[in-house]
Parts: sequence; structure tokens; C-alpha cells
Amino acid sequence: MQLVLSSEELDEVVVVRAVGEVDVSTAPSLRRHLDDLIQRGYRDLVVDLTEVDFLDSTGLGVLVGRLKLLRAQGGQLRLAGVRDRVRKVLLITGLDRVFEISELSH
Repeated sequence: MQLVLSSEELDEVVVVRAVGEVDVSTAPSLRRHLDDLIQRGYRDLVVDLTEVDFLDSTGLGVLVGRLKLLRAQGGQLRLAGVRDRVRKVLLITGLDRVFEISELSH
């Protein structure tokens, strides 16, 4: 499966929309996309997972790593539009208590 990423700046927040699956083969592109935004100075990111059907441990690692990086720089990474299957993974891993999760991306 492929992963398609796009970004939209809304005020001070950048919404990253992901479509597809985030797994061992696609997680590196998510990491590069988020790293590029962080290197460009964005500190408030929302990852919209509305169109993500699958998220594995590699994808979780990317999200947690970028969350830690942003928090160390006074920023934040939030998740939005988390579907049931992905929400279950977050609950099982306890990451639902680590990430701020909202229903809407803006």
C-alpha cells in the first residue's frame, strides 16, 4: 500500500494529511515529511489520520519521535481523525495518553 502525504498551513498550525497505510515501508516518507516541516520552523503539527487504515509500530515510532522532538523545542504534535482500528493500537500501547487526539483536524 502507498502513503500519500500533503500539508496545509492554517494560522500557526500545519495539518499533515495522510492517506493510506503507515507501515515499515511507508513510515520513512512520513518521517521525512514531518522532519522537513520541523526544519522549516513549524512547531505545531496536526497529523490527520482520517484516511489511514493501518498504523504499525514503525509508524508509531515516527510519531512518538517527532512528538518528543517538538516538545523539546516548545512545540507539539497532535493526532486528528483517528479511526477505530488505529485508535485501538493507540489504546493498547498506551499512546492515547501521550498524544492529544481530536476528532477534527481544524
